[in-house]
Amino acid sequence: MGKQGFYVSKALAVVFIVLGLGALATIIALSVVYAQEMNRNTNGGTNGGTGTTTTTKPPVTSNRPVTTNPPVTSNRPVTTNPPVTSNRPVTTAAPSNEPWDQYRLPKSLEPTHYSVTLHPRLKAQEGTGLYIFTGESSVDFHCKEETDLILIHSNKLNYTSKAGGEWAELTVVSGADTAPTITESRLQTETQYLVLTLDRKLTKNAEYRLTTTFTGELADDLGGFYRSEYVENGQKKVIATTQMQPTDARKAFPCFDEPALKATFDITLIHDAGTVALSNGKEICEFPDRGPSSPETIEGNSVMRTVFERTPKMSTYLLAFIVSEFGNITDTVDDVTIKIYARKPAIDAGQGDYALKITGPILKFFENYYNSSYPLPKSDQIALPDFNAGAMENWGLITYRETALLYDPEFSSNSNKERIATIIAHELAHMWFGNLVTLRWWNDLWLNEGFASYVEYLGADNAEPDWGLKDLIVLNDIHRVFAVDALASSHPLSSPEDAIQKPAQISELFDAISYSKGASVLRMLSDFLTEPVFLKGLQTYLQQFAFGNTVYTDLWNHLEQAVQDLEFNLPFNVTDIMNTWVLQMGFPVVTVDTTTGIVTQKHFLLNPDSEITTESPFEYKWIVPIKWQKNGAEQPMEWLREESETKPEMKLGGSDWVLLNLNMSGYYRVNYDDGNWDRLLNTLSNNHEAIPVINRAQLVDDAFNLARAKIIPTVRALSTTKYLTGEMAYMPWKSAINNLEFFFLMFDRSEVFGPMQKYLQRQVQNLFTHYNNATAGYTADAVGHQNQYTQVNAFSLACRTGLTECQNLASTLFKDWMATGVNKIRPNLRTTVYCNAIAAGGVDVWDFAWGQFQKATIATEAEKIRYALTCTKESWLLNRYLEYTLNPTLIRKQDATSTIIYIAENVVGQNLAWDFIRARWPYIFSQYGGGSFSFSNLINGVTERFSTEYELHQLEQFKADHAEVGFGSGTLALEQSIERTKGNIEWLKENKQTVLEWFQKEVSASPSS
Repeated sequence: MGKQGFYVSKALAVVFIVLGLGALATIIALSVVYAQEMNRNTNGGTNGGTGTTTTTKPPVTSNRPVTTNPPVTSNRPVTTNPPVTSNRPVTTAAPSNEPWDQYRLPKSLEPTHYSVTLHPRLKAQEGTGLYIFTGESSVDFHCKEETDLILIHSNKLNYTSKAGGEWAELTVVSGADTAPTITESRLQTETQYLVLTLDRKLTKNAEYRLTTTFTGELADDLGGFYRSEYVENGQKKVIATTQMQPTDARKAFPCFDEPALKATFDITLIHDAGTVALSNGKEICEFPDRGPSSPETIEGNSVMRTVFERTPKMSTYLLAFIVSEFGNITDTVDDVTIKIYARKPAIDAGQGDYALKITGPILKFFENYYNSSYPLPKSDQIALPDFNAGAMENWGLITYRETALLYDPEFSSNSNKERIATIIAHELAHMWFGNLVTLRWWNDLWLNEGFASYVEYLGADNAEPDWGLKDLIVLNDIHRVFAVDALASSHPLSSPEDAIQKPAQISELFDAISYSKGASVLRMLSDFLTEPVFLKGLQTYLQQFAFGNTVYTDLWNHLEQAVQDLEFNLPFNVTDIMNTWVLQMGFPVVTVDTTTGIVTQKHFLLNPDSEITTESPFEYKWIVPIKWQKNGAEQPMEWLREESETKPEMKLGGSDWVLLNLNMSGYYRVNYDDGNWDRLLNTLSNNHEAIPVINRAQLVDDAFNLARAKIIPTVRALSTTKYLTGEMAYMPWKSAINNLEFFFLMFDRSEVFGPMQKYLQRQVQNLFTHYNNATAGYTADAVGHQNQYTQVNAFSLACRTGLTECQNLASTLFKDWMATGVNKIRPNLRTTVYCNAIAAGGVDVWDFAWGQFQKATIATEAEKIRYALTCTKESWLLNRYLEYTLNPTLIRKQDATSTIIYIAENVVGQNLAWDFIRARWPYIFSQYGGGSFSFSNLINGVTERFSTEYELHQLEQFKADHAEVGFGSGTLALEQSIERTKGNIEWLKENKQTVLEWFQKEVSASPSS
């Protein structure tokens, strides 16, 4: 019988033949089986795999060299290889109403338990160079409705025929006398199913077991069961590891791969002697007399069989299994075993010590926060050389990029350390919120990721209470997501369930809206409810739905019950308030007119001429909580529900001023009448500390964005920077630098650039001099976490604006390293020193840095150099570097897209990078796209500077030229880039001359006091 859609490549077929000669029957007799299957099948199938995603905040494009920390890709998404193509014709069924053409599983079957055995081969097969894994899987499932069809997810797996010639075996567990016979088995590659047709219907309420034997490629595509490579002592090492979220568990074994279809799992890994196997559960003894990992011989090789404890009931996307030669360090906290795994030299160098130190306290914090014990007996955390996500919250076995877990004080910066603390907190927060209680479907991903993105600050603040981390959510999340959510092409937090079906649609949800807007509105919710009410509702929610699934309104219901139980005075119910923030995109600008006391709200758009095509169930009105101050004194909270309301207490006279959105607790911008703006700016100039530091950052950010939206004059926004000569705090400076980045992007190719540089150089001079004196010429770190950030910003902005003293210092420090071989540059300053030295140097400097990058054994150091290499002004070096990005032996796949983005941020590299991706689009899309968030970031990052009609035409032509190839999860990013470019064009037309004249006037005037 023909088996349509059997997935096998020509290269893999050779592997099967080679391996089959020595394979034992307990795994797969590959040679005969696959030769027979290839001969029997006339139709092959391929599937453009989807990218995987992560749980830490997705990356944003960085500011060149004005950065507090080195630009990083984060957090979350990963890329995939194009599928291996078959040597036979590929057929794809036309869409139909048949169950196998639907992306969602039928409701007829529900898994209860899996037993999975996997054997990854960590050596390439002779003759083909391919790496493979083999496996056996059985899944017990409950029949909820009679059916003669079994659909189970499968992607890029090749099956061995069972008795009867089909690819699976069906048996009865209970509730029926005999099992139906499988009459046909085939793959539906578009929807990623193994399709099994039965000769009669399954019995309702009976339990069945489906058993399969299969082979897959252990590819380097960073998704599903994949391989990672590194070099240790001159020898290549290979790791088998996983990234399942959101839809790649089906690449590792056949499964019902939807988050609501939870089950328990028995995992067994067969692995080479001398390697260590890890999974979600603890290692146990299958054979008590032989120990937990028992030696066997398979295919002539000595292997171990490691069996793991049965998992709790959990979703497939949280599974993990890893085989490596890593070392580890261990701690125990209240009977929970904590281990940090990494390359042995990294462990021996103590790079896992910081992560081990803070994991226990953060776990205890969340146990108290959730009022729930950690659900598992162990917490393994492992740093992987190849991992396109920042981290992934696999239950009991969290995977990380090396830069997100390993810390070395000799090489790692202050920001590297903070990133480790916040990402660990983010992943540990998921152990309850997301893993213990899981959202039913991906349309509510925002609640899972937004919640972890909020409470990561709480967990990390508990571990490092002197850092002031809880305030930094304003810069890192609220301000950052405002830029995206102010576009007409934004989207609501929650989507209808039936609107999110395909893997690419799911992957597209892993964006700044889900993470950062989700975090921002949940922080607002916790603030106006107060933490005791918020925690009570959260804790009862987790108790009721433990090991189950929910929708976001379940949390609202529990919070509303907490409001009632604690008799908290809330003028509207939780659902009514929060639905206005969750079910419509965007956010309001709240405007107060202090001459009348009238307060209004309006949908804030960076381009007010944008056409809004997305309808809102609330007509773009929100229920807005307003915390506010009058002359520095906090006032009772107000609420704004209507488009316009009169608040008599906000009507002022004389020199009084009001400040709305105290500490940026609300997710909205604020505008004032001219008189109140003048009084606020006067307060900034004369006594800036009368305004809270968060709100000083807010005033700068609001003003610049209100100006971009044509609500206030651009010169008023620029005026908020005049007081900075007397500002020493990190957050206002960082807010100003972030907003001035737009001016750099718009003007670094125009005559405005010179006067702007001179003005900013004058503004930063005092700050640069202060830290130069306080740190002995930047040879020491400033005292205090945020002060260290300010020190870096001072140095970076001073160099960027051409301050000779700074640029000479950067070059001197770097040349000393080149001459002596000893790097004396402080880790905090390395990114900006490297960048500025490479920008000022020639090929000798670049080649030296490239050599250091290739030799780097510390991931954070390699990251700093990789970024700095993009700072050169030599276009031929940038072109060479672009070519390197598509060679995984030079630039890891996980780093390719971010490197291209960094090159595009360099004004010299902008057109080079754009030409590069246009010329290589089909290849880049297949290699690095297919659904990953880093791919959508590529489109946004490379086009960020676009501001001319010619560039808009190129962008629109790019969209048309590659419509057939497609843009995957970057489709929305492309629309956002077009919208942003149009807005930039209009902004420049209206503001360029005014801005030029303002900078010229300020430069010619005496310095501000």
